[in-house]
Amino acid sequence: MNETIAAIATASGGALSVIRVSGDNAIETVNRIFSKDILNVPGYTLHYGEILENGEPVDEVLISVFRAPKSYTGEDLVEISGHGGSFVTRKVLSLVLGSGARMARRGEFTERAFLNGKMDLAQAESVNDLVKAGDEVNAKSAVKGIKGSVRKLLEPLIDSLSQIVALIEVNIDYPEYDDVEQLSEEELKPRVRAWIKEIDALIRKAQAAVNVRSGLNTVILGRPNVGKSSLLNALIEEDKAIVTDIAGTTRDLVEGTVRIDDLTLNLIDTAGIHEAGDSIEQIGIEKSMQALEKADFVIVVIDSTTGITEEDQKLLDLSEHMNRIIVYNKKDQAEVSGELSISALNRDIEPLIETIKSMYAEGILASKEETLNNERQIGLAIQAKQYMESVLESLEAGDEIDLVTVDLHRAWYALKEITGEAGREDLLDEIFSRFCLGK
Repeated sequence: MNETIAAIATASGGALSVIRVSGDNAIETVNRIFSKDILNVPGYTLHYGEILENGEPVDEVLISVFRAPKSYTGEDLVEISGHGGSFVTRKVLSLVLGSGARMARRGEFTERAFLNGKMDLAQAESVNDLVKAGDEVNAKSAVKGIKGSVRKLLEPLIDSLSQIVALIEVNIDYPEYDDVEQLSEEELKPRVRAWIKEIDALIRKAQAAVNVRSGLNTVILGRPNVGKSSLLNALIEEDKAIVTDIAGTTRDLVEGTVRIDDLTLNLIDTAGIHEAGDSIEQIGIEKSMQALEKADFVIVVIDSTTGITEEDQKLLDLSEHMNRIIVYNKKDQAEVSGELSISALNRDIEPLIETIKSMYAEGILASKEETLNNERQIGLAIQAKQYMESVLESLEAGDEIDLVTVDLHRAWYALKEITGEAGREDLLDEIFSRFCLGK
């Protein structure tokens, strides 16, 4: 943290490039190779000049100066905006490094922002999410995260936990105080149940949103020649998979991506799963089984001209406990009454699309709202819920209140760890800020 770091902050090949320098000596480091003196300039100022090597100009640049703590990292920070191009950009970077900075590690600027209190851990993760966002839904979610949406979601849960812990601690340590609410097991249980219900709703919403934002790994499953490849072509609106009347045409995985409103399906057309006729086909079927194991969503295709065969039933049994839709294809030849029917070859698949949208409507809606943003955050929320379920079990078993405080503390720490703020001192501050214990 005491070292000055530097790195190229823009993608290579553009018309402009930015080199970011941060640390106690950032301004002095850049000043040594800049044609003007910026040692005493105020923050939030822009300066035109040249980067010099042995007195000779290397590039014509604009220097942005930010002074601690009012910068991205919370440290003195300089950004050098120069002409793009691999050679000149790396040349300027080498001069910065030669002037006293060291090469930054991946993510180190945002890490310093977190460590210097400029953002919490959830906000830092959202910075990375925004950089990687490939669509509007993910970009908007990341912006909300950067603005502290996760902290706002957690505050009521953390505050409620803090109140419970504080009351228990005070009841145990200061029973003589008449003005402190006395908390019994029967009064505590409904509070814990309400808390569990609230965090459970938050977890379910977040899981649905994360699935939608990251895209669903979708396997198109069926026996040979039921129209799986035709369905993939119809969904992605191009002829990516070979379609013939010959069974077993698809011998490897064929992939594509489709957007249905705000839902992304990462489609995998699998080789028809059946008794293989040769070793090459068997390899394709093995790959299909591996893809199925990793699938978030399965579309099981049945041939409506034959109905459910013995092979179809095996596939239905195989995918029984997965998120799936069963669709009957070839309705132009024979339509099955009361079932979801399409004609993939004629690209008449609107009923399937509407069913998928309906199935994931909650997730699509949640993806546009403020939620937890990734599996790490959801995992910690699940831990907190499990600790509180343990608290409830202990209370219902008749255990003394003071025996459940360990799990209450663990739940509190798990939530605070989502934003990277967990610490025993923080919990003590919460307790002592609520009661005048020294009166």
